Amino acid sequence: MQEVPILQKGDQLRIISTARKITIDELQAAKELFESWGLVVSFGKHLFSEDHQFAGTKEERLADIQSAIDDPSVKAVVCARGGYGTVQLIDEIDFSRFVKHPKWLVGYSDVTVLHNHINQNLGIETLHATMPINFPKNGENDATKSLKKALFGEQLHYEFEAEPKSILNFEKMQAPIVGGNLSIIYSLTGTNSQISSNGKFLFMEDLDEYLYHIDRMLMNLKRAGVFEGCKGILVGGMSDMNDNTIPYGKTAQEIILKNCSDLNIPIIFGIPAGHIEKNCALIMGRNLCIHREEKKIKMTINGSA
Repeated sequence: MQEVPILQKGDQLRIISTARKITIDELQAAKELFESWGLVVSFGKHLFSEDHQFAGTKEERLADIQSAIDDPSVKAVVCARGGYGTVQLIDEIDFSRFVKHPKWLVGYSDVTVLHNHINQNLGIETLHATMPINFPKNGENDATKSLKKALFGEQLHYEFEAEPKSILNFEKMQAPIVGGNLSIIYSLTGTNSQISSNGKFLFMEDLDEYLYHIDRMLMNLKRAGVFEGCKGILVGGMSDMNDNTIPYGKTAQEIILKNCSDLNIPIIFGIPAGHIEKNCALIMGRNLCIHREEKKIKMTINGSA
C-alpha cells in the first residue's frame, strides 16, 4: 500500500460530510482541537447544506469530496460523521489527482465505503478513526489522541485484554489491516469496492444490528470469498445489538465464531475501535504487528511489535 504524507503544523485540514447532515455547533469542539494541534481548518462549501437526512444533495456532497481531494492545499480530508450516503458518491468520484497526490481520508462507520474502495482499487492507505461528531466538548480522549498520532506520523501502540471466546492460536504475527464496519463491508460485496482480505487482517465492527443479520452478513462474506487467505479476524465494538421477540440464541461473538472458526485463523475480540468510546485509530492498508502474552494483546502500527 502507498503511504500518505504525514501532517505538519500549518497544514490545512478540510471537514466534509459524505453522509448525514451536521451543524456548525456540532463541529466547534473538533475545530478548536484541530487548531490546537497547529492545523488550519476549512469546511466544505456545502457542509452545512441539508437535504432531508443528508448533508446536502448527492451533487453537493460529491462536489465537496471532489474539491477536497483535488485541492493541493488540503492535506487531510475528515468526514464529519457517518450515517448513510457515501455509497451514493463512490462511483462518481474522480480519484485521478488523489492517486498522484494522496492525502489522509479520515472516518469510520459509513466511511468504510471509502476505506474499502481506496484500499482495494488504488492501493492507498486510509485512516479509520473517530470523527468530529464524536469529539469531546472539552479536552481530548483516547480516540482523539490516537487520531493525532496517526495524522502526524507517530507510532500507534495499543494494549488490551482479548475478550473471552477469542481464538488466540498465535504468539506473534503481522499483516496489513483492512475492513471497517461489517454492514458496509457486506453491502459492497459483488461490487468493485469489495475488499479482499487475502494475506491481510480483516477488521470488523458494528452497531445497532439484529443478531440474525450479523449471521446473514457473515454467511454472505464467506460465500463471496471475502475471508479467503485472511490472516486473522479482528473484532472491535459490536455495540447495542438487537434481538427478536423469539431470541436468536447466540451473541454476536458466538455468531462470528460459528461462521469463522473453521477458517483456523486467529479471531481476536476486544479491538479498541468502532462505535465505542475508545475508538482508536487504525491505518487501513498499513502493516499491523500483533504480539500475544497469554490473553494480553499488544498491537503496533508504524513499527514492529
